[in-house]
Amino acid sequence: MLFLFSITWGNVSGWWLPVCVLAGLLYAGVMYRQPVNIDSRLRYALFALRAIVVFILGLLLVSPLVKSVKYKPEKPLVLVLQDNSKSLVAPPKSSPAGRISNSMVVDALSKAKSQLGDDYEVLEFHFDNTLHTGLEKTFNGKQTDISSALKQLNERFVNRNIGAVILATDGIYNRGADPQYEAENIKANIYTIALGDTVPKRDLLIGNISYNKTAFTGNDFIVEVLTEAYQSNGEQLRLTVSEGGQTLINQTVGITGNDYRKVIPVKLSAGKKGLHKFKVSIAPVSNELSVQNNTEDIYIDMLDARQKVLLLYSALHPDIAVIRNAIESNRNYEVKVSPLADLPTLKLPDYNLIILFQLTANAPIKTFIDKSGVPIWYTIGAQSNVQVFNSGQTDIRISAGNTEMQEVFALPDDGFSAFTLTDSTRQKLMRMPPLLAPFGSYTASAGTSSLLKQRIGNVSTTYPLLAFSNAGGRRSATLTGEGLWRWKLAEFNIYGSHNALEELLSQSVQYLTANANRQQFRVYPAKAVFDEGESILLNAELYNDALELVNTPDVKIDIKNQQGKSYNFLFTRTAQNYSLDAGALPSGEYTYSASVKLGERLFNTTGRFTVKQLNLEARQATANHRLLNTIAKQSGGVMLQPSQIGELTDIIRKSENIKTVVYEDKHYADLVDVKWIFVLILVLLSTEWFLRKREGEV
Repeated sequence: MLFLFSITWGNVSGWWLPVCVLAGLLYAGVMYRQPVNIDSRLRYALFALRAIVVFILGLLLVSPLVKSVKYKPEKPLVLVLQDNSKSLVAPPKSSPAGRISNSMVVDALSKAKSQLGDDYEVLEFHFDNTLHTGLEKTFNGKQTDISSALKQLNERFVNRNIGAVILATDGIYNRGADPQYEAENIKANIYTIALGDTVPKRDLLIGNISYNKTAFTGNDFIVEVLTEAYQSNGEQLRLTVSEGGQTLINQTVGITGNDYRKVIPVKLSAGKKGLHKFKVSIAPVSNELSVQNNTEDIYIDMLDARQKVLLLYSALHPDIAVIRNAIESNRNYEVKVSPLADLPTLKLPDYNLIILFQLTANAPIKTFIDKSGVPIWYTIGAQSNVQVFNSGQTDIRISAGNTEMQEVFALPDDGFSAFTLTDSTRQKLMRMPPLLAPFGSYTASAGTSSLLKQRIGNVSTTYPLLAFSNAGGRRSATLTGEGLWRWKLAEFNIYGSHNALEELLSQSVQYLTANANRQQFRVYPAKAVFDEGESILLNAELYNDALELVNTPDVKIDIKNQQGKSYNFLFTRTAQNYSLDAGALPSGEYTYSASVKLGERLFNTTGRFTVKQLNLEARQATANHRLLNTIAKQSGGVMLQPSQIGELTDIIRKSENIKTVVYEDKHYADLVDVKWIFVLILVLLSTEWFLRKREGEV
């Protein structure tokens, strides 16, 4: 690191410099003009010391600025990114002789780090569905998200001197967006190491299963199974669907090519209410590469009837379709969209929730809705009359002098406890574009809690964006902004799905509609089916006899798997409710029994949930080296085979784009703030005093 400094005058006139020099010379000249006992040479030395001291003191009085410049070199970053997913573990019979093993690839990457030496800063990572530090040889990741790994790297080292990214993978991804688009955001050469085998092997597999996660008892429903067959021309593909060991469907299809795909629709009937497990299987053929991808389990929740949601509006808006589609993504709910003019013809008690889309609850509407006792959800936007909204409810008051709107971002409130959103959804919501909310100040009542608060620019506020209330035993919600259609577009553009928006609206509706069938003690999982490796989230509610939420007593829960193994937990208290993060549990079906003692009464409740085994990595065995070549070429890098990893160091060293960058850091300070100046003055004065003392002049 190189350090330089200089004096700059800033707002002070530069003419003060000769004035300070002249003052120092005059002062020293008067003081040492005729000292009779000092040698002439010593007199000139003392004259110089005194002149310098007075000159420095003059500068301190004028107080110019001192500019210091630090030149800090930053070595280029070389980021090594290694795939640790199960798709890299090929069956022994599919591995050709002479291929470098995955463990040897990891060793070669580690060796490349040492070969690059001190000229580069080499950092190592591995990934499956997320990014982890260091290299790994377990190859047990159950999902692969290359795009997310690249994105996390880019965000972690933003504004750093990224010289190169080494991406070692087979190019197979089963989660997230196409990685080549995220790779474009990394302003560095990407060198891909092409792992896996691109030669198709004889294999039958289930590529995908499309189905609704809910069905209604007594109805038929369709399950679409994407079957794939490779190097199996002329064979018979036998598909079976079974439940509880009983075969429900048995179909046979002739395979007519070595690269065969066919979607087979299967019609099933919804039986009794509850969660049903179906096994979809393809019978193996001789000399098949792997039979792990021949079977897939699906879980479908059979429901008695849908809960009905009524959405009233006075003018059409794109948010209406977004709300409807997000709620109906959970087939437990049916949304009816009606103009306000149809209100007198509607039977409100038939509905479990009423959404007033930018409608204000004026006296006639409020009276009509209050008689129904149905939970209500207000949405506020440009069409809303804020004054009428304030007079029609007591949850939120908006002090707004006009109809001006402002942009507000979503800020999840950690103190919200009515229900739980997943961490990924909370993170995604913070990245969504702003909604438009009425300009003004917001005040929430004591019984209102905010799931989302408003962030205006970079300022976090306490203003509610999405808030919930439970006043008088009747639940209500208020969304104070419009523009959910922007969230839907942005989430799909960034993440390739609408999961966060659907979870937000579905969980909100589930909380509001749960009011009708409320028990004093409820325990419910965040969802009926969790993916393997996902944290198990459960919530609990306890009401006293006045139907007021309390969380004073401890809530215990015992979770059991099918083998009878127990997992005991104690719920964590939130503001008014309880929550539990039981962590990741092995795949299988689980039952739970929870208990709490309120006063002298003991409450018990039971339930069940399922952890679904992930078999995504077995669905595709052929490596996608075309993707890796595209990523490398578009970034200025190259695709290498595992045997060429040793050449990486030479390629990186010869690249003109991978160089040390020198950063210039300028700092300005008043001269009086430079402490060593005072040390210099003290040294000069002490030297002068010592010399004069020696000559008897003191």
